[in-house]
Amino acid sequence: MNQSTKQEQRRLFLKQISICVAGTGMMQFIPANVFAGAPMRHGLPRSTPEAQGISSADIMHFVETAEKSNAGLHSFMVIRHGHVVAEGWWSPYNANIAHCLYSLSKNFTSTAIGLAIQEGKLNLADKVVSFFPDDKPASTDGNLSAMTIRDLLTMTSGHEADTFWPMMSSKDGNWVKTYFSIPVKFSPGSHFTYNSGNSYMLSAIITKVMGESMLNYLQPRLFAPLGIKDAAWDTDPRGINIAAAGLRLKTEDIAKFGQLYLQKGMWNGKRILNEKWVEEATSFKVRNDETGTPTKTEDDDIKQGYGYHFWMSRPVAQGAYRAEGAFCQYSIVMPAQDAVIAITAEGVSTHRVMDLCWNLLLPAMKPGVLPANKFSNKILKDKLAGLRLVAPKSKPVSPLSASLSGKQFYMESNSMNVQNITFDFKEKETLFKLKTEKSVFEISCGIEDWILGKTSMPGSPTNVLFGSPLFKSEWKVAASGTWKDDNTFIMIWRFFETPHSDIVTCKFDKDKLEIDYSNSVSRIINTYKDQRPVLKGKQKS
Repeated sequence: MNQSTKQEQRRLFLKQISICVAGTGMMQFIPANVFAGAPMRHGLPRSTPEAQGISSADIMHFVETAEKSNAGLHSFMVIRHGHVVAEGWWSPYNANIAHCLYSLSKNFTSTAIGLAIQEGKLNLADKVVSFFPDDKPASTDGNLSAMTIRDLLTMTSGHEADTFWPMMSSKDGNWVKTYFSIPVKFSPGSHFTYNSGNSYMLSAIITKVMGESMLNYLQPRLFAPLGIKDAAWDTDPRGINIAAAGLRLKTEDIAKFGQLYLQKGMWNGKRILNEKWVEEATSFKVRNDETGTPTKTEDDDIKQGYGYHFWMSRPVAQGAYRAEGAFCQYSIVMPAQDAVIAITAEGVSTHRVMDLCWNLLLPAMKPGVLPANKFSNKILKDKLAGLRLVAPKSKPVSPLSASLSGKQFYMESNSMNVQNITFDFKEKETLFKLKTEKSVFEISCGIEDWILGKTSMPGSPTNVLFGSPLFKSEWKVAASGTWKDDNTFIMIWRFFETPHSDIVTCKFDKDKLEIDYSNSVSRIINTYKDQRPVLKGKQKS
């Protein structure tokens, strides 16, 4: 594949994940948990659903429908009148694991700008080039010179396409300079183009003005007051948080973020954000009805307009707005219902997940208090306590297992530098061992079950942002394996700090082995192609 073809694939992929795409699910997983009524934790009080005007049966219907429709949820929380009334994690995802948020990161970027404005450090009308005299071109055209912070927030910088991929590809690592080198076709403020490069520039401005990274800037101003701990955020080669994506937080953290906005910037009786900023950021600023899939505007949440990195929702949502990341990471704010919904997922469709919220949860929210229902509470509690992604099941054993176990397969030359591979097949576990020139890597796979572990397996998880640096070398993984047929062993490696998993297909033919990698994204977005090579090898005679 030539370089231009790779760049085109990357451009298309970035365009598709910029907003949570429509598609079909990877494979049907039917997904440990806490239930509303547990003691207060991390500052959000718990309550029963009925005490806040929602029936347990309606929430149960939401959960069961999410599973049956293969919506791809990893977690959810429902907050009503300031109380968590239901929460669940499909194991191996859990309440204590931070989840990759993709573009939901942008809303924390927007919030950083709001904080800097209320501190008097920035103004919406400030010109973008004014912050970077050493990086701007020697001569700037009128459009670039006119671009303001407000234009970055509303995705109306004037660019024809997303600038993020060219910035990530910059050879000198200076993303700001690369951003300035890209033509600004339209007059700023006049044309909506969803552009992750704009979000990055906001982060670069915060870093320039405040003298620290945006993550560090937010720590005492937002994260500490909300009780958000251990936030992590990817950076560019110069240490600037990439802003458009790369933030990792727990489900409850994004629920609290939504609750802060619902409360007009107040938290525990103290003002965190200026109320005017909250109203401005979350209100309609620009049309974007040409965005997304070819559906009727009134039926599509992507086409309802855009604020300061916040999305407006379709009319049926009754004034709701949301922070959104690719593959359906959400902090949904519902002012009319005094509610917040937080979701993490490897979502197959924005529309599918939004339908669950608007068709099931929204109408379930009643005024006042509902009669207590211990029976429904118990059913829901048991359901939420048992949520889990079911491990793949086909054939637990193969007639070849015993003869293959422990045998070394020596691999042909490959770009991953894998030298040999060994399988140890046992009754309830398979140990996959991969050796490179320098190290040996292992993953233990449960049979019809998950085994939790950590791995630094080369190439895994594959980097779905093409060239954006992976933020660490060791990953938590839940692994399971099954025989598809007598000659084909399939492993699922679910990297549960991310939305994604690897599907590793191992085909045996006498003394030969072929291993094919496929990230779960490739089953959702058909333009995404896993870059890892097919590994081929054989036993030595």
